[in-house]
Amino acid sequence: MSVRVFFILALLLFTSSVLQVAKCEPDPDAEVVESAEEGGDLGIVGEDVQDFGGGSFSPAPGVETVCVFPKNPSKFVVAGEESELLVGIKNEGESSINVIAIQASVHLPFDHHYLVQNLSAQAFNNASVPPSAQATFPYIFGVSKFLQSGAFDLVGTIVYEIDQHPYQSTFYNGTIEVTEPGGLFSVESVFLFCLGVALLALLGFWIRSQIQQLSKKTKRPPKVEVGTGTTDASMDEWLQGTAYAQSQSNKSKKKK
Repeated sequence: MSVRVFFILALLLFTSSVLQVAKCEPDPDAEVVESAEEGGDLGIVGEDVQDFGGGSFSPAPGVETVCVFPKNPSKFVVAGEESELLVGIKNEGESSINVIAIQASVHLPFDHHYLVQNLSAQAFNNASVPPSAQATFPYIFGVSKFLQSGAFDLVGTIVYEIDQHPYQSTFYNGTIEVTEPGGLFSVESVFLFCLGVALLALLGFWIRSQIQQLSKKTKRPPKVEVGTGTTDASMDEWLQGTAYAQSQSNKSKKKK
């Protein structure tokens, strides 16, 4: 068994062809049944055992897979932190399935040829699924803390063998949402909020200045009426006997 496993791991490591596997889209409502006596001892070897990237094995007939995010049904993955998913495999064939490893990778959503990150591969030891049985395998992964927030595609495959023949099936090929640590109060969100407030303030000042300029243009200056002046009686009494009063009297006599 150990020789066959080493041969399969070496073949998966050095192959460079594109994945040719059948897609198995996850059903959020599907129930993944954990195997106890049927699945046997899983014997998780560990993470980062091998980088399996790019095997060309086909899925075996009679093998069905399903994927569930038990603690994160919305599929929000925090950059730099561990996330967990459960891979369910059902054996409807006539031979036992020997599960070897689970691996995954992150790609750009519009083109899977652009690989963003190869996630850690998790190998198993003595993990078998008998005929007409099903088992659940945990897979813990973490995207890089330097990965920018946004939507990415996660492609996960499970590698196994039946009757000494290697196979692999894609248990998930869908979108995940990568977020920064800190949730809503991240550095980027705070910066964007402050920038939005500043832009709204500038827009308010500009609208106010435009309104003030428009009101100045429409406001007319008051008219100044020039006419004959009237002399107040009290002023005349005060000016009696002065040179100004005499000159005014002489002017009025000349007009007559």
